[in-house]
Amino acid sequence: MNAQRELGERLTREVLEPMKSMFVGKDEVIDLLAVSLVAGENIFLLGPPGTAKSALVHELGRRLQGRTFEYLLTRFTEPNELFGPFDIRRLREGELVTNTEGMLPEASLVFLDELLNANSAILNSLLTCLNERVFRRGRETRDLPTLMVVGASNHLPEEDALAALFDRFLLRVRCENVEDDRLSEVLDAGWRLEMGQAGAEPSIDIEDVRRLHAGLGRVDLDPIRTIYRDVILRLRRAGFEISDRRAVKLQRPIAASALLCGRDAALVSDLWVLRYVWDTDEQREVLSSIVQDALGDSAADESAHRRARRPEAPDPEQLARDLELIEGRVRAGELSDATMFSLRDRLGIIAGRCEWVRTEDGRGHLKERVAELWKAFGE
Repeated sequence: MNAQRELGERLTREVLEPMKSMFVGKDEVIDLLAVSLVAGENIFLLGPPGTAKSALVHELGRRLQGRTFEYLLTRFTEPNELFGPFDIRRLREGELVTNTEGMLPEASLVFLDELLNANSAILNSLLTCLNERVFRRGRETRDLPTLMVVGASNHLPEEDALAALFDRFLLRVRCENVEDDRLSEVLDAGWRLEMGQAGAEPSIDIEDVRRLHAGLGRVDLDPIRTIYRDVILRLRRAGFEISDRRAVKLQRPIAASALLCGRDAALVSDLWVLRYVWDTDEQREVLSSIVQDALGDSAADESAHRRARRPEAPDPEQLARDLELIEGRVRAGELSDATMFSLRDRLGIIAGRCEWVRTEDGRGHLKERVAELWKAFGE
């Protein structure tokens, strides 16, 4: 286990920290990419074009000397464009064998931009690759070396078929343009990146990451098992759809967080990854509050992952949208007792988040709306 701890520390020191210097304002995304990579899980980036989503994955692949496959999906993307064409020589012999050289089935890291443009022709093959790390085409079946698939889009799924695809991405994070006051830093770092001044050559490769990934099963999760179960139950009561399968898989990024911190046992602070299991924008503030409440003082521990620290002040516009959603459901009427309990719980969480809004006017306005909604609940 000492070898895995050392690899986790090296990955942080020699890959993640240099990347954070190169990509200004992308610390959160880089930390999530690292956890997903070590956990062997997929991650979804939500954000507009031009926010370095592709560049982040490309640079991560370069620093790990891994094979990276990138593709921009359209509604007309065909299976050959992702998985490769049939081998003509073998086809003449009556065999249907795919020539996968340089294509998705040979990549360690995969980036699929505009993921939600995926059409029915490639959907089934993609789902199998994402969930089982297996490529199937006719009678052809082969295991994939893929450690992580990164999907990106500027919107969330609206169709059921695409919702199933989205569900295969365990963690979700926003990737936005940086704040205006950091634009000068972006221009400087971006110019150095454009000029090829990417810093030192890689000293850790993808096989090291595979060895780190193999250490997941040796991370002791017993110290956090009970509180993790309680958090999952609370999230379900608050209306988050976390299946048993998803709850089991989420233990992998928790263990990965521990490994990246050089530990062989999970701490309560490693539950920070649960902030990133949202399905909609409206869930993000409530989710963050529930998880932060569970972390408590553990986030201040020196051995905690840096992402365990209290997140930035809440977005007042997002809180207002959350309140509108609750108000709409309450006024619609005829809600079950379980649904009313869930909505009351979420309102209580939002009320707590309102206290952290920076501006006095925004805070006061939100608190007034919260008070009106409590009256609608008869309280």
